[in-house]
Amino acid sequence: MILQKKNQLVTRKDGDLAKLIECDNAFEKIDLNFFITLLQQDESISVRTRCVCILADIGDNSVVPVLSEILKNDETPLVRHEAAFTLGQLGLPQCITHLIEATLTDTDPVVRHESAIALGSIGDEVARDALVRATSDEDQLVSHSAHSSLLNLDLLKINLNKNSSK
Repeated sequence: MILQKKNQLVTRKDGDLAKLIECDNAFEKIDLNFFITLLQQDESISVRTRCVCILADIGDNSVVPVLSEILKNDETPLVRHEAAFTLGQLGLPQCITHLIEATLTDTDPVVRHESAIALGSIGDEVARDALVRATSDEDQLVSHSAHSSLLNLDLLKINLNKNSSK
């Protein structure tokens, strides 16, 4: 498990700016362990959110386990939301299972919404059943996001059929 129990609800702390500068330096070195350590140990939502965004910029398979654990276990909806967004931007097939689970089970509607949108961004038919179920979510934002992602899947299917018939 990557995450350790700590107070994950601190919005901002003294020293956050210095840590963000360290993040930029670690990104130049593509130091994945630096970001994992910060995600494990830092209490600041601002720092953890920045780490998730930087992992998106690293953008390879090695960040998926980290991001999927953040999506599932971070106590802060904003950080989980960013993890869902990042997994969607990566667009890798191994992200889909984690996003489906978050779409259907996360306690926060903002995380469910972003997970549904991320599934639409990836555009894999594997997500269709989960998105159909999410259209019945009690939260209107989640329901609309699921409908939007289903439309995206339909559009991708039409475009694929057009291209294959040429």
